[in-house]
Amino acid sequence: MRYEFTADRDTTVGDLLKSCSVSRRLTSKLKRAEGGITICGKPARTIDPVKCGDIVVISLCDKVCLPPDMSLSVKTVFEDESLIIFDKPGGMPVHPSAKHRNDTLGNFFAARFPGLTFRPVNRLDKNTSGLCVVAKDPFSAAVLQKSIDKTYYAAAGGSITEAGIIDLPIAREQSSIIIRCVRSDGRRAVTIYKPLAHSEKYTLLKIKLETGRTHQIRVHFSHIGHPLAGDDLYGGDCSDISRQALHCGEITFIHPLTHTPMSFSSPLPDDIRKLFTDVKQAGYT
Repeated sequence: MRYEFTADRDTTVGDLLKSCSVSRRLTSKLKRAEGGITICGKPARTIDPVKCGDIVVISLCDKVCLPPDMSLSVKTVFEDESLIIFDKPGGMPVHPSAKHRNDTLGNFFAARFPGLTFRPVNRLDKNTSGLCVVAKDPFSAAVLQKSIDKTYYAAAGGSITEAGIIDLPIAREQSSIIIRCVRSDGRRAVTIYKPLAHSEKYTLLKIKLETGRTHQIRVHFSHIGHPLAGDDLYGGDCSDISRQALHCGEITFIHPLTHTPMSFSSPLPDDIRKLFTDVKQAGYT
């Protein structure tokens, strides 16, 4: 992958790359790579001067680290040279693990793009459905991490009638490497929510996160007495849905190359939609 950056003033290669959101870590890798940084086809150092109008080129080499699985199928929402957006189904892990070595989004990506490293920008739990952005190179991954904004939709148990904010610290449960809990010595976690629709047993919520802690939405709503439907790990009612009722429904970000604001959405899956009768009236179609 090759990217060009045009200097808008007299500066140095290093300062130009920094101003263009090339991370320090990536710059270090480029310095070690043959032909990683060039000006007019000639190798360049980060301390070298560049004049206004000069074009600095970085060349990124990738390596494959996941086995491909050609039998998998995941809907693509958008794709270009820098990134791809998948609409991940519930039940599919993003990354391989001991129990899921070849049936993940990463394995599907490896089958679609031989030679590219799998770089998911937003990670979803196995049973969380919805939009997942994957960068095709380290530069795009670094830029997207800084600009991506996500909106989730969830079915929480019980009736929640007013919008609110949950600002409670989250830590790992001492007896488990998976389970998280609200605890005073945890890291700050902030969840903003708004009710959209109700049924006899659940409330459909629109959720934004100010922080990104593991299992944050699931832990927060369980702690306040409204665990997500289907969330067996945090006390949810599993009689109506076979997974936690959580969906990443909207994503916005600034494109790493064009700097254009971009926005994408994914419809509420049928297994969550069926928990409500008035989702359409609530504004989520």
